[in-house]
Amino acid sequence: MSETRLETRLETQLETQPGFLLGTAELTDANVERIAHLLDRLRADPGLAGRYAGTGPVTSLSELAGVPVMRKDDLQAALAAHPPKAAAAATWIFQSGGSTGSPQVGYAPTGLYMREVYENWPALGPDDVFVNGWSAGKMWGAHFLVNAYADHAGCTAMNVGAMTKDEYSAWLEFFAKRRVTAFGGTPSVLRLVFGHAREAGIKLPDLRAVLFLGEAWDPRIDDDLAVVAPGARRWGMFGSTETWVVATNTPECAYDTWHPLPSQLVHVGSAGQDGSVEEEQFLDFTTLNPEGLNPILRYQTGDAGEITACPCGDPRPALKILGRRDGLIKFRGHLVNVADTLAEVGGVPGVAKAQLVVHEYADGNAVLEVLALPSGAATEGLAERVRDRIAGAGFGPSIVFQRNPHALRVTVVDALLGNERTGKIPNLVTRRES
Repeated sequence: MSETRLETRLETQLETQPGFLLGTAELTDANVERIAHLLDRLRADPGLAGRYAGTGPVTSLSELAGVPVMRKDDLQAALAAHPPKAAAAATWIFQSGGSTGSPQVGYAPTGLYMREVYENWPALGPDDVFVNGWSAGKMWGAHFLVNAYADHAGCTAMNVGAMTKDEYSAWLEFFAKRRVTAFGGTPSVLRLVFGHAREAGIKLPDLRAVLFLGEAWDPRIDDDLAVVAPGARRWGMFGSTETWVVATNTPECAYDTWHPLPSQLVHVGSAGQDGSVEEEQFLDFTTLNPEGLNPILRYQTGDAGEITACPCGDPRPALKILGRRDGLIKFRGHLVNVADTLAEVGGVPGVAKAQLVVHEYADGNAVLEVLALPSGAATEGLAERVRDRIAGAGFGPSIVFQRNPHALRVTVVDALLGNERTGKIPNLVTRRES
């Protein structure tokens, strides 16, 4: 389909469904029933009952646009008040971020809703030999989610998980011998693995599919694949532990452009608190799958986006992801809450104030540096105490640093980094290193 026709189709749908991405022109009877069920669940929480008391019934997209937006604390309160249970088999709890002391969670039944993903996204097939390179520890869900997808695909799969840098060559040579056709992981991991293969001269001639989830795609991976595996193409999934997989893309799509699954309703342009452009670009999600365990109703994950046309030729409007707007950052595939992390560091005796600096290197490595401003003259052991507070915690981003100790650096400083003109000191500084 030509670009002009795609833009015309997009304009037409935006006129009839302003701000919404839905496969049908309006809510179906099943959608209306699902939304009513979600409202009943939210009203059952005493802390949220007042907010939703006057809401409903919702029978159209315009009425849905009037439903209050949910945020992370709202969802966690609802889940704590009434923990969901799957109708059959096990109910699984996964970590979705949070602080070092209290993780945020999401629930899912066995299978993690991956049948719908497989039916709409043919990244793997029965002839594939697939390597699962997502980390499997501390309740993070991506590794298990992709295994569930592989089960539907009927492929041959290997659960490799996290690898250290000194293991890359041995594993890559093993993958070549086993004629691996597909590899999956977060883009930060993919950049390290394929970048190493390129430097080491290791080829993966049978690799045809690279699956990614958990971070935005890094275009530098394309340069590595052109040398290491010229026949490989990227296949992406987008979502969160609360919503699970919301959308997918294929090699024909732009890497930051996504097509929502039939059971996922996406809205762009939630009512902002201050009317800013960034607020207007916030995304919220409604899970229409009747088997969904998390009460996802106009739920904001913190991502921003816009409705666009995809170059793949699919006539349906698509979703372009613009990044996060909620104070969370993705570091080596895991969500880090900047404010919560600084609060934890500030609780270490001897710390007056702290600042986070993310160092991004050309080879794909990233280091999180914590700058600690001491509250007094005695600084002995302060850096070690700060490091222990972050890396030794049972929750939050600690899993990243337990497996990659070099990824965390703590520096005691006389002054934090600031804007000399305004005097402002940001909580987060990002630096690209050569």
